[in-house]
Amino acid sequence: MAITIYTKPGCFGCRKTAEKFTEARVAFTEVDITQKLAALEYVTEELGYSQAPIVVVDDDFHWSGLNPTNIAVAIKLAKEEVAS
Repeated sequence: MAITIYTKPGCFGCRKTAEKFTEARVAFTEVDITQKLAALEYVTEELGYSQAPIVVVDDDFHWSGLNPTNIAVAIKLAKEEVAS
């Protein structure tokens, strides 16, 4: 399972989202959308988001903003995958 968090510097929600995955010991990739134009284009044009963080779990489960409920679901899915 691949989890990518698209972030921007100074973003409280970005930092808290990453902290939740780190605390749960769930691996993720962090991409700074202010440094990678292709990433910014992907989250705005393809996914339609305008608020960071944007979390993408295996391309079919994604959201934007600090969302504790979706974070918990993603962590559960990641841990279930590791256990199987």
